[in-house]
Amino acid sequence: MNIAITKTTTPKVMPPEEKLGFGKVFSDHMLRVDWDVENGWHDARIEPFGPISIHPASTVLHYGAEIFEGLKAYRRADGGIQLFRPMENIRRMNNSAARMCLPTMDEADMLELLETFVRLEERFVPHSFGTSLYLRPFLFGNDESLGVHTVKHATFMLIASPSGSYYAEGINPVRIMIEADDVRAVRGGTGEAKCGGNYAASTRAGERAVQKGYTQVLWLDGVERKYIEEVGAMNVMFRIDDIIVTPALTGSILPGITRKSCVEVLRDLGYKVEERLLSLEELVSAMKDGRLKEAFGCGTAAVVSPIGRLSYRDEEYIVNNEQIGEVTQKLYDILTGIQWGKRPDTYGWVHPL
Repeated sequence: MNIAITKTTTPKVMPPEEKLGFGKVFSDHMLRVDWDVENGWHDARIEPFGPISIHPASTVLHYGAEIFEGLKAYRRADGGIQLFRPMENIRRMNNSAARMCLPTMDEADMLELLETFVRLEERFVPHSFGTSLYLRPFLFGNDESLGVHTVKHATFMLIASPSGSYYAEGINPVRIMIEADDVRAVRGGTGEAKCGGNYAASTRAGERAVQKGYTQVLWLDGVERKYIEEVGAMNVMFRIDDIIVTPALTGSILPGITRKSCVEVLRDLGYKVEERLLSLEELVSAMKDGRLKEAFGCGTAAVVSPIGRLSYRDEEYIVNNEQIGEVTQKLYDILTGIQWGKRPDTYGWVHPL
């Protein structure tokens, strides 16, 4: 893919790494590629980061024709840079695009765009362990007319943000509220696509949780309000007795790349992992009986996030004495070790630049 590059004339100052949050500051440039029915993908360019112009009738503003992804570039101890399973993100983005009737992109072309952009923004990849350059590819329809129809014009973009820990609590256990009223998604809907509408639908419950002192919500299924689905922006796993249970991918849950990696690592470590329906009743019973040994969320931004408290309808349960569990710690050490190049990558997941 021919990528035109226009470098900024006003480079930004990289913030101190110890003060990096998540998604607060952005690198010097952004990438754009246009698409239309007649020409396909064209006019790939990298230009200085800044506001974009969009027509008031644009499809994305009125009908939510939008998807996105999230992945990271990591700095190894030797100074090199690597990505973690980027092809998984690329394939998931294309799956999301297909669900939302947006154009897909050749996998090799998307990987080339990512590589070219990260190389240009290399100085924004921080050096401290636990920090990274968060990459946000996104795609939206921008037909300049009203009316619900298949998208005929779209734009792919990529921006980047040097980031520290996703949660202020870091790897410390977080408090999660099980949501009893709102639902995030239903089977047959867009739950398995990474689109903005899913996150917009979660905002009200998330705000209620924060007001009550919790970090995020744990969603139940949208039909029976009976089965555990996912935590906010992450998948979720539970160690019940010595079995790791994670909700099955039934179409309303995002197929997480960190989730997939956790399952593979856990099975290699000898743990029994069950991907199945997990009812709230079963989970509450395990908490009451002391059989719930650990609970944790897993996702690109936080890697793994231990859960120290679970609340449902004002009844609260403490998990593992609000301590990081053995399995959670192992997963964190193994995944972050591979991502930052501190452990050998025996899975072939690392993509060096």
